[in-house]
Amino acid sequence: MGIDTIALMSTLMRIGQLLLALSLLVFIHELGHFLFARLFGVRVDKFYLFFDVKGKALWRYRPKGSETEYGIGWLPLGGYCKIHGMIDESLDTEQIKEPMRGDEFRSKPAWQRFFILIGGVLFNFVLALLIYAGISYHWGDVEMSSRSVTAGMIFSPAAQEVGFHDGDIIWSIDGKERDVLRADFMRAVIEAKVVTVQRDGELIDIVIPDDMMQRILRGNEGLMTMQVPFIADSIVPGSAAAEAGVLRGDKLLALDSIPMPHLPSGRRYFYTHAGEWISSEWLRGGDTVQLAIRPDTTGVIGVMLRPLQDIYEVQQVHYSLPQSFVVGWHKGIGTLSGYAQDMKYVFTPEGASSLGGLVSMGKLFPAQWDWFTFWQICALLSIIFAFMNIIPIPGLDGGHLLFVIWEMITGRKVKDEVLIRAQMVGMLLLIALVIYANANDLFKLF
Repeated sequence: MGIDTIALMSTLMRIGQLLLALSLLVFIHELGHFLFARLFGVRVDKFYLFFDVKGKALWRYRPKGSETEYGIGWLPLGGYCKIHGMIDESLDTEQIKEPMRGDEFRSKPAWQRFFILIGGVLFNFVLALLIYAGISYHWGDVEMSSRSVTAGMIFSPAAQEVGFHDGDIIWSIDGKERDVLRADFMRAVIEAKVVTVQRDGELIDIVIPDDMMQRILRGNEGLMTMQVPFIADSIVPGSAAAEAGVLRGDKLLALDSIPMPHLPSGRRYFYTHAGEWISSEWLRGGDTVQLAIRPDTTGVIGVMLRPLQDIYEVQQVHYSLPQSFVVGWHKGIGTLSGYAQDMKYVFTPEGASSLGGLVSMGKLFPAQWDWFTFWQICALLSIIFAFMNIIPIPGLDGGHLLFVIWEMITGRKVKDEVLIRAQMVGMLLLIALVIYANANDLFKLF
């Protein structure tokens, strides 16, 4: 298998994982709307995974005696649940001109319409909680104090500007020792007042500026990465590393005579020299070997790296089934809270420029299939999907909910004409946002 073939397979693997994840999230979201609609006796015309543009579908089925058509469309960009009597993204206004029936969405009391509308968001959040619980039960957790990273951290230019040095060991954040593997560790550093580091045996306090997040977004290089040596644990057959002769246990020392003391520097060099021949130096046992290697067109050489627990001191934590649900709840709430806090940066120039679309989501997934990582990303995306849908913009669930809440408070139902106009404006805003986010992705590629 050639290098370019492996690059293609890696890309297809990411696309496949993205499609599978989005299909699951969309299906669960629409299922939430569907089940609440049926609970309150509302007729559902269609329930589709993917879009059946121009009425064309890969599969469709209507059970005998049912008014609902189930199907799989041919355009894999989402799915929908068409609820009769509801003004949605289809902008089907013909149905509201007909005499109102008792099984229509618009005929139901506001509190029932509220639950039908919020059902998708609730199901996405519950899905995330269940995934986090399942991960905790099956894999447990790995905990590691930031003080255990004895080689220290590698810091971005933005972090170095405020006083961090490569090799600094994060000793405490606002006086507290923290777990470096927790999802909120980076946020804790960014939002801290003072971070204490150990440098050359001394403890040094670094004051974090209020605009730290904007600095990081402006630099587009993150905050820091753990300093981990580049040690091969296994080699992908037919990959660039296999063809070059890299063996299990080899430790990367240099590329083109440039020292590569840690994993991030090696990865970065391979990425920036994708498709080029590189002279590499590896430590094998007590000997140094020279190998010519050419990364694929995406900068991948096909090396599975030595696990973190084989390098630093970590603690494996296992949970019982009841405990895993508690842990899943805390992880879900923590992820939701963190994402909600980060939303304020979207309205800054730096945050707006960092928005991404399908390419950014695809890059979240690894080039090789890994169930642990896949489910972690699914849980994260499910929470993001829930949060984004609850934003009160017409065209999203939150926009529909805004009008229903107004009705519940005032006792006055919003006119259909207003709903239609609001839906049209909302759809235009959403289309513009999608175009902008995906254009950002394309701009970053070139």
